[in-house]
Amino acid sequence: MVDVLKKYIPEQAAAPVFELIKANAVALKIVNERLTRHGDYRRMPNGQHQITVNVSLNKYRFLVTLIHEIAHLVAFEKYGRFIKPHGKEWKITFQHLMIPFIRPEVFPMDLLPYLARHFKNPKASSDTDASLAVALKKYDPPNDKNYIFELPLGTTFRIPNGKIFKKGNKRRKRYECVEIATGKVYIFQPNAEVEQLD
Repeated sequence: MVDVLKKYIPEQAAAPVFELIKANAVALKIVNERLTRHGDYRRMPNGQHQITVNVSLNKYRFLVTLIHEIAHLVAFEKYGRFIKPHGKEWKITFQHLMIPFIRPEVFPMDLLPYLARHFKNPKASSDTDASLAVALKKYDPPNDKNYIFELPLGTTFRIPNGKIFKKGNKRRKRYECVEIATGKVYIFQPNAEVEQLD
């Protein structure tokens, strides 16, 4: 199992992650990419703990996602099933599980400041921390997508479901964008990846 993990996460993290998987009786499934999530945790009807993680993630995002999901399991086991999924109990657990990995033997030096900042108060998704998401993306294979924050005002773009939008003004951290077909205004994270059309 450690050798399998080395294909998906940094080599130095494989043995300690395997120990977490074993200690928490996790059934880990590596699945095809899902656009709406990087991973998830479920307690199965038979009581087994199942974690799925997208195969398409780079090794650093894969590690953060896997620990995120293990933190759900550990928090539910420790505090009970009625806690908020991304509430304070989960945040404390995620921080506790992740801290041993935030070191230069596991992550590149350029990622460490972003990770340290993120784990002061972890978000429900690493994607909602735009600076961390952009830093992690540098380790993805190249693609033809752009971030919304990179596009000039008024640019039209397509999202994965095929809908087309025009980029509007920035509202504090996010961008108002108008769906061309309906005229409805939607709010986008600055690090949403889209296909530029003009």
